[in-house]
Amino acid sequence: MFNESFKITGLAVAQIFLLAAIGYFLVKKNILGEDGMNSLSRLVIEITLPLMIFCQLVKDFRFYLYPDWWVFPLISIVITIAGLLLGMIFMGLIKGPAHKLQFLSLVSFQNAGYLPLALAASLLSPEKTDTLFIYLFLFLLGFNLVIWSFGVYLLTFTRTKRFELGSLFSPPVIATLFSLIFIFFGLNKIVPDFIIKPLKAVGDCTLPLAMLVVGGSLAQIRLSHIETKGVLLILLAKLVILPALGLLLIFKFRPPELIGLLIIIQLAMPPATSLSLIMRHYKKEDLLISQGVFFGHLISIITLPLFLSLYFMIAVIK
Repeated sequence: MFNESFKITGLAVAQIFLLAAIGYFLVKKNILGEDGMNSLSRLVIEITLPLMIFCQLVKDFRFYLYPDWWVFPLISIVITIAGLLLGMIFMGLIKGPAHKLQFLSLVSFQNAGYLPLALAASLLSPEKTDTLFIYLFLFLLGFNLVIWSFGVYLLTFTRTKRFELGSLFSPPVIATLFSLIFIFFGLNKIVPDFIIKPLKAVGDCTLPLAMLVVGGSLAQIRLSHIETKGVLLILLAKLVILPALGLLLIFKFRPPELIGLLIIIQLAMPPATSLSLIMRHYKKEDLLISQGVFFGHLISIITLPLFLSLYFMIAVIK
């Protein structure tokens, strides 16, 4: 049973990383340059992903169908806190205050959007995929608010830095909030299909474009002196201990299948590529972030199928 589950999840992960490898190749060969990557990132973040969120929520989300919708942003905050606490346990083994904060960020924040969306589309039936997409969009509402506030604070820790309220409201967050308000007032009932269909067609481009962005972002990472101890601790905490703890909790409390899948996917994800973007944007010295993001994605090719396979075994036993 484990071998079959590992094969299925391994193939799904391989397909996703193949898309990322194309983006990596395009950047390494200078087919896609810095300006091209910036434009592609903006296209996904500001256009295709918000449209994907809007069309998916308008199509499938209803407050009476998801009365506990508020739980998913809360789950995202709990997972971040779990990573933060685990990171604090290991932080004493890291030398240097800046190294410690970057280590803490890498363990606390995962690639919560693009990879889980692509993984859900590869693993599940269309019906289950639609439901898990809803869960993911609601999850990201909480996650994006935290990473663009507390996450930025961790990575840019200075007494002179002023908090930027606008950073909380990224286009995906605005799209989610707008969609929920739109549905709450019943406006989704009056939007004709000839408007929704072209918007959905653009939104459907999100997953392949997003994986090109992930691969291209990894290609832009500059690896100089490898902080071996720090990287190994990140890989251990983020890709082994966190998902293992998640599996134990899922086995004990037996949440619904897709909620359990959401939790284990998020816990097993490599560090967020957004952390590298934050470092570049605020012009901070990258001591550990790039190494953690790069090697985290590389090793997750093995650890992701492993923990997903173990989860599906638990779901079957249930």
